[in-house]
Amino acid sequence: MFPPAFAPRMGYLCKYLATGWQPVVVTEQINDNHFSFLTGHTEVTYINYYKATGKISRRMEWIIIQLLDFFFDYKDRKMIKVASRILESEDFDGILGATYRTFPLPAARKLAERFNIPFVADTRDIIEQYVSDNYIAHSFKTFPWLDKLIVKAFRRKLLKGRNRALREADYVTTVSPWHVEMMKQYNPHVELIYNGYDPELFYPEQIVTPAFRMTFTGRLVSLETRDPRPLFDAIARLAKEGHISPETFRTQWYTDDASWEMLQPLLKEYAIGAYMDFFGFVPGDAIPGILNQSSVLLQLANKAGGSGPKGIMSTKLFESFAVEKPMLCVRSDESYLEETIRLARAGASARTTQEAYDFIMSCYNEWKEKGYTTVQVNREVIGTFSRSKQAEQFMRIFNKLAEKKKTHHG
Repeated sequence: MFPPAFAPRMGYLCKYLATGWQPVVVTEQINDNHFSFLTGHTEVTYINYYKATGKISRRMEWIIIQLLDFFFDYKDRKMIKVASRILESEDFDGILGATYRTFPLPAARKLAERFNIPFVADTRDIIEQYVSDNYIAHSFKTFPWLDKLIVKAFRRKLLKGRNRALREADYVTTVSPWHVEMMKQYNPHVELIYNGYDPELFYPEQIVTPAFRMTFTGRLVSLETRDPRPLFDAIARLAKEGHISPETFRTQWYTDDASWEMLQPLLKEYAIGAYMDFFGFVPGDAIPGILNQSSVLLQLANKAGGSGPKGIMSTKLFESFAVEKPMLCVRSDESYLEETIRLARAGASARTTQEAYDFIMSCYNEWKEKGYTTVQVNREVIGTFSRSKQAEQFMRIFNKLAEKKKTHHG
């Protein structure tokens, strides 16, 4: 996806590409405007795969396109057709295929082969990082046994197309140390380029607030992926012991309706609904103000490895680093996420309810004293996550491949 739709990685790259590189983007049309402020930096061609308007017709259209894509690679074929017209119009130095699952890596691979130019595969949110089948955004909603067969076939096809593209790429870029190890199974030329923050938008401000605010922005995906139970247990204990009250202690959720519904049984179980505020998603450029008016920034996670989530280090993590507010990761992944928070000196990764309780209590006492909270982060570490620095990493790869094109691609 590309702005104005969600997932701003490529949008920020285009914003910070230096003079001398001109990106031309081909992407799927998504009805989402959360990152409209990132448009206007480059030429974009949007492909509209879904045109139906009625509820039933939209569902039928989605099913038909999924079938066409599964059996005939419909979406990649259409993207190849559109992109070929652009590639025929002038000389290009390479193709960067950015994906969150598979599409459009097969299209990028075939276009690079057809036009004899280098190919970089940028991967994030890969299938293997998810718990169970959480990587599927929409349920097929047939019979349980049939859904399992469809998902199994779907996964096999996705991995086959992705892995072939990875093997044939000149370079692979990805978003966490865990992802690097995964990608090296298919291609030795892998570089870690984290998600990050825009330094023009995210910077620290000290704002006195009338209440202590813990803030979460993003999606839960599932309770197996992001487990808030140690957090809720800590809040329940603080309330029971009389340390906090709903008037001065709030937990803010800037998330989607599905995630909020997922939380409802837990809020009832822990009897802490009075401490919660649901706001829904907001445009991306509203996030800096929300973070700076917060007392603690929440990163929800779960223990990595085995059947748990793996390598998840979202954009929200780095944006939270940049505003220098205390961060509470709960439950800790006990892996790269915990290590990165420690290196940044940004806060705590709680493995237990007691650790979450102690951290919240400490921050709450600071807020009661000053009206705001701070944390002495390692700015040298955090500076490496700037989107402008990451654009430089991409450009170094582009420069290498441009030289390679001169000598090997004709």
